[in-house]
Amino acid sequence: MAAIGGMNSGLLAEADRYIRERFGAATGCESEIAVPENSFDVRRKQFSSIAFMLALTQGFPGGADRFIGLTECDLFIPMLTFVFGQAQLNGRVALVSLARLRQEFYGMTPDPELLRFRMKKEIGHELGHSFGLIHCADRGCVMSLATSIQEVDQKSAGFCAPCSRRLPPRSVEPEIEGKQA
Repeated sequence: MAAIGGMNSGLLAEADRYIRERFGAATGCESEIAVPENSFDVRRKQFSSIAFMLALTQGFPGGADRFIGLTECDLFIPMLTFVFGQAQLNGRVALVSLARLRQEFYGMTPDPELLRFRMKKEIGHELGHSFGLIHCADRGCVMSLATSIQEVDQKSAGFCAPCSRRLPPRSVEPEIEGKQA
């Protein structure tokens, strides 16, 4: 796991713990990766998710199976207004942006617990893509497509039964703030 452009250490620790528990994976936070040069689009006032994915690919640590980046930067891909994250389908690199997961992005009072819950959902979603899962029609599944923060909030943090069966085995299915992961 890597922080791209700086990240709260408590959130990194929470992400690390979630990945270890949910996916049964040994994790560690690599040194921070700089925000990629020329990734900021002045017109959109956002950062290119593609540039961040390339930076993760170039910084991939030896011996790792997957590499996920977390950033506070607001991300986009050319065909979408924004993205909460991105991943290589059946690949080794995934990315999650916390920018639009924060209540304050929408002019509301910060809610650290809600942010952590949303972050876990998006990490699970993007890592699910890295394990070959596509968007799920089950609106309760963490793999369902979310194009708004309301859709992120409506889905659970857990994988539906068919999606769960396609994930690699793990040692524990943790509880996340009262909801199954």
